[in-house]
Amino acid sequence: MRAWVVSGVCAGALLVPGNAVAAEAGVVFHGSAVLDGDRAEVLLTARNGGSVDVADATVRLRWSVPLAEGQELPARCVREDERTVLCGTGPLAVDEVGERLRLPVRLRERQAQVSLEVETAWSADVADQDRSSDRTRVLVLATGDTYAF
Repeated sequence: MRAWVVSGVCAGALLVPGNAVAAEAGVVFHGSAVLDGDRAEVLLTARNGGSVDVADATVRLRWSVPLAEGQELPARCVREDERTVLCGTGPLAVDEVGERLRLPVRLRERQAQVSLEVETAWSADVADQDRSSDRTRVLVLATGDTYAF
């Protein structure tokens, strides 16, 4: 990346070519999921490993099966479609962990297992050059055991 650095001396300014470090976000999500019958629960925290604070980010949680109608979701969460919920993280300071999100959902039908995909859907106006950490998938068996990601 090429940038111009402004260097001032007394009454004038001179544009000098130089390298600029781009500010970027590094939002990652860690948590756990449990499935018991037709009920699933996700506990999730976001962390900003980037170089600038993030005013807000959105996490997309997509199940491999449809969710039941009439979900009671946390205030910062909304349904995107029949299998997907979007949740806001709130502000994320550099090298800090955000507020813990607890997302209980009901599935349309009992399942022996589900796949849950967790991904960054949006992180304010801050770019994330390393998108490899933006998505994770976890297989959750209906054993009542907790599966970490």
